Amino acid sequence: MQADNQGRLVKVEGLSRTFQKGGKTIEVLKEVSIELAAGDQVSIVGPSGCGKSTFLQILGTLDRPTTGKVWMDGRDVFDLPQREIDRLRNSFIGFVFQFHHLLPDQSALGNVALPMIIQGQSVAAAQSVAKARLDRVGLSHRLNHLPGELSGGEQQRVAIARALVMNPGLLLADEPTGNLDPNTAKGIFELLLELHAESGSTLVVVTHSHELAARFPRRLQVADGLLVEV
Repeated sequence: MQADNQGRLVKVEGLSRTFQKGGKTIEVLKEVSIELAAGDQVSIVGPSGCGKSTFLQILGTLDRPTTGKVWMDGRDVFDLPQREIDRLRNSFIGFVFQFHHLLPDQSALGNVALPMIIQGQSVAAAQSVAKARLDRVGLSHRLNHLPGELSGGEQQRVAIARALVMNPGLLLADEPTGNLDPNTAKGIFELLLELHAESGSTLVVVTHSHELAARFPRRLQVADGLLVEV
């Protein structure tokens, strides 16, 4: 998937998300509009529960907006059949979460190779690419270890390798260092920035750390359901 002829990779128009709770309507996001260019590096900050993660979930097609549009490659994503959305998510979007969501019964190699296997590539081809990704994140010596045999930082490195194995155009990270000690968190954050620079993907990171957020060329803040440039 390519950016359109004006360099836009993603365009969000009038996006709102509401939830029903106790008979009341809670408006988490209100008329959010934003454009992301190919190669953009964006941080999103805001208080807990403000809608940062909800926005990222919608951007990654894991949730749907109540109203509004999300365009990728000139197409309204949520107007596509579910099968097309699933294919888009697997091939075009990479995710790194606070909690790594690795399959506990699969080795590091198996976890990283899985997105390629789901796409229909052979196990041998998928594992070859996965090995290269794990080597790049410093885990060539941990290929056959299960997640439970890895440290928290190592597990997050596996998650980053998995997120990048399909060479996604859009890389989304939701509090990727929030569950790690400060030293490990710094190393993971530096690695994420290095890999983003190498890949040329569009990177969007939700973080509670204003210090980390300040290192991004574009900084957004969610407040009262609105997404504003800082």
